[in-house]
Amino acid sequence: MALREIVKFGEDILRKKCRPVTVFDEKLWTLLDDMKETMQQAQGAGLAAPQVGILRRVCVIDVRDKHGVIELVNPEIIEATGSQTGGEGCLSAPGEWREVERPATVTVKAQDRNGNEFTMTGEGLLARAFCHETDHLDGVLFIDKAIFTEEQA
Repeated sequence: MALREIVKFGEDILRKKCRPVTVFDEKLWTLLDDMKETMQQAQGAGLAAPQVGILRRVCVIDVRDKHGVIELVNPEIIEATGSQTGGEGCLSAPGEWREVERPATVTVKAQDRNGNEFTMTGEGLLARAFCHETDHLDGVLFIDKAIFTEEQA
């Protein structure tokens, strides 16, 4: 495993839509392992492939709950209900925090590192992470969804 450099806001790659993963091999496994290590080293709750310069639909999430590290390949949100508003940050924007409204409960359909399809439902912080990381795969950043107060405007 190796640490990867995290791309910072302002880099064009963060605004690009990622391509689906079609080959589930050692190259993908290395990417997932490196992303996990990079996320943990940076003390983040999630990391998407474009944040390490790779335009593939891959992300890792760890909200430090019973699920541990979750690997999502080709994730797609298939259901979102309720609403929550809370502070959100991003490893690509160190020190930046904004209030963002997200669904309270999110179900995602994805593949694992071997191509097996699964679904998973998350609430609270995990639901927020599912949304934040899948947004990255479509070139959408949390600041695009931030709720600005009058003093921020």
